[in-house]
Amino acid sequence: MKKPILFVSLLSLVIMTSCGSSSVKNSEKNSTVVNDTLKGDISFSGAFALYPMVVKWSEEFRKLHPNVRIDISGGGAGKGMTDALAKVVDLGMVSREIYDIEIEKGAVGFAVVKDAVVPTINAENPLLEEICKKGLTPTVASNLWDNQYATYGELLGTESNLPIHVYTRSDACGAGETWAAWFGKRQEQLLGTAVYGDPGVAAAIQKDRTGIGYNNIAYAYDIRTHKPYEGLAIIPLDVNGNGQVDEEELFYADNNELIDAIIDGRYPSPPARDLYLVSNGIPKNPVIIEFIKYALTEGQQYAIETGYIPLPQSTIEQSLEKLNP
Repeated sequence: MKKPILFVSLLSLVIMTSCGSSSVKNSEKNSTVVNDTLKGDISFSGAFALYPMVVKWSEEFRKLHPNVRIDISGGGAGKGMTDALAKVVDLGMVSREIYDIEIEKGAVGFAVVKDAVVPTINAENPLLEEICKKGLTPTVASNLWDNQYATYGELLGTESNLPIHVYTRSDACGAGETWAAWFGKRQEQLLGTAVYGDPGVAAAIQKDRTGIGYNNIAYAYDIRTHKPYEGLAIIPLDVNGNGQVDEEELFYADNNELIDAIIDGRYPSPPARDLYLVSNGIPKNPVIIEFIKYALTEGQQYAIETGYIPLPQSTIEQSLEKLNP
């Protein structure tokens, strides 16, 4: 068996220091920007799903505004929301819809980009071809994350005794909530071996020949090759529920195919979803306002190359309107 690849490029973003944060600092190339008067700090925490996109935006934003200091840390959507409401950070990264109770506490969510959660499986599973031909329906997925299948034979209706090892997230996260929403559940109802963070789930599946789980696109596909990370494969969704994956439901060979399917609606929502930056109240700090505006305008050009989906203009306008109530 090949040695699992542990997402060196993405983990280098996610685990930049002992506390899991990344600071975007001054560089020589930024010094070429002159007469920029925007100064201040922005802090982010939260969803692993949005982390790589915010890092990219921050790098590009600071080329325009080198006197702005930015700190970004992961920890899951739940942490991002909690930190934003407590004003521990300026903006929480949240990869799920904003709950009414959070809005009552002051949460203001700005949809900034779109992505999706996909079911992932070890690429060396000996039954991979059969599993991918069958695909997953909401009913089958619900049974999987309810520990209803002990073996892949039970999943496939065959005599196979190959055991199923199901993984889920241990942290409060948008990926778990969004994946569960596809089959009518909440994250806390998902059973399986609980692992912290998107990189953790992906690494666990890579190491386990019979492992199956779910990941955000950025942690399932290598942005350099556009293919699934070594050791991972994507299980197609049987969207029409006919018991098999039809040709029009096959769009997982690379992330560009999947992104096209999300854009035109062939991949359902959920598990596709909008990603949010969340503040406590309407932002007043000019630095924060300018960053949100940048993400929703110039920043959209970096979405696809970073593995995300740009927002439709109508959604962009709705988010921008929130800045000027």
